[in-house]
Amino acid sequence: MRRTWLIFSQAVTVAVAVLFVIGTFKPAWLQRAPASLSPPQVTPLPGPSSPTVLSGNPALPMQALSAAAKRAAPAIVSVTASKAPRRAAGPHSQDPWFRFFFGQPDTQREPQIGLGSGVIVSADGYLLTNNHVVDGADEIRVRLADGREAQAKLVGTDPDSDVAVLKITLDRLPVVSLGNIDQLQVGDAVLAIGNPFNVGQTVTSGIVSALGRNGLGLSTFENFIQTDAAINPGNSGGALIDVNGNLIGINTAIYSQSGGSMGIGFAIPIDLARQVMDGLVRDGQVTRGWIGVQPRDLDPEFARSFNLPVSEGVLITGVLQDGPASNAGMKPGDVVVKIADKPVHNTSQLLLAVASLKPETVAPISVQRGQQLVDLKVTIAKRPANARQQPQQME
Repeated sequence: MRRTWLIFSQAVTVAVAVLFVIGTFKPAWLQRAPASLSPPQVTPLPGPSSPTVLSGNPALPMQALSAAAKRAAPAIVSVTASKAPRRAAGPHSQDPWFRFFFGQPDTQREPQIGLGSGVIVSADGYLLTNNHVVDGADEIRVRLADGREAQAKLVGTDPDSDVAVLKITLDRLPVVSLGNIDQLQVGDAVLAIGNPFNVGQTVTSGIVSALGRNGLGLSTFENFIQTDAAINPGNSGGALIDVNGNLIGINTAIYSQSGGSMGIGFAIPIDLARQVMDGLVRDGQVTRGWIGVQPRDLDPEFARSFNLPVSEGVLITGVLQDGPASNAGMKPGDVVVKIADKPVHNTSQLLLAVASLKPETVAPISVQRGQQLVDLKVTIAKRPANARQQPQQME
C-alpha cells in the first residue's frame, strides 16, 4: 500500500510540473473556446468584387472618385489674367526730377496679375470661367494640365451671372462632359478641381450641401450649388464635378472670414452657365426675358391680412404701364405662383424663370388675386441692357 501511494504522489508531482512548464512557455496549448460561443465571423478583405467604400455612403466606391477626377482633370486649366500698368498722367510725368520732388508715381509699375481656373467644354476650344477672373484683363493666358500654354481670346462676359467664355486654339484638346443638374441632390458626392493659390491643379472632395442658394449679393441671377468641398482663391472658374466626372457647376465664390476655405463654397449650375455660353458664342450677348414688374417676396403677414389662400409666391408691387405684364392684365397686389407651369416661391426664382424665357414668346403666368386664381398669357419682351443698374428695377 505504501509503495502504491508513493507511485501516485510521484505521478501527481510530475503532472503538476509538466502543467507548470506548459503554462509558462506555451499557455495557448491550455486555452479552449467554450462550447456555447459561436465561431468567429470572418470579414473578407476588399477585393475586385468588394470595393472599399466611403464612410456614410456605402453605395459609393472610393475608386469612383479617383476615376471621376482622372476623367475630368485634363480639361481643367489654369487662367492667368494680366492688366497693363497704368501710365502716370500729366505733362511732367516723364521727368524724373519732377517725380523725385513731387512723388509722382513711376510710369513703369509692375502689371497686375490675377489667377483663376477654367474648364474646356468644347473641342473647338471654348472655355468657361468666371467674369471676375478676367474682368478688365488686357491679356489672358491658359495653361493646360499637360503643360501646354496658349493665349486665350475673350469671347464675351456676363456680369449678371459672373460667367465668361474664352477660346483657345490648340490641337487634341481634352473636353469635360456636361452633367444633368436636374438629377443632382443634396448629399451627392462632388469634386472641386482648380488651381488654388497657384500651387498647381488640386482636387478636393465633399458633398452637395444645398441647392438653389440665392440672396448672397454675388450676382443678379443667383441659383448656386453650395458645397463643402474645399474651394480657395484661385479655384474661381474651376470645375465642380459629380462622381461620374461630369461637369455640374463652375466654382465661383466662398464664404470666409479668413480668406481660406471654411467649408461653404458656391458654384454656378452648369445649365445656367451653358445658357450664357450659348448666347455669348452665338449672338455675342445673353438675351433674357423680361415682363416689366416690381416684385418682392410674399410676406406671411400680408397674406394673412388679405386672407390669401397661398403662403408662398411673389408679390407684385408695381407694373410698368404698357409693359408685357400690364398688357396681359397683371395688376399690383397680384401674387405670382407659377411661371410656365413651374411653381415660384421667391423673387430670385421669379427672376430666373422670367430670364430663361425667350423674348417674343407667350408664357402662361398664374397669379393669385384675392381669392381667385387667374391665368394670364404674357408676351415676353427682351430684358433691357441697363436693368442691372436700375435701383428699382423692373423684372
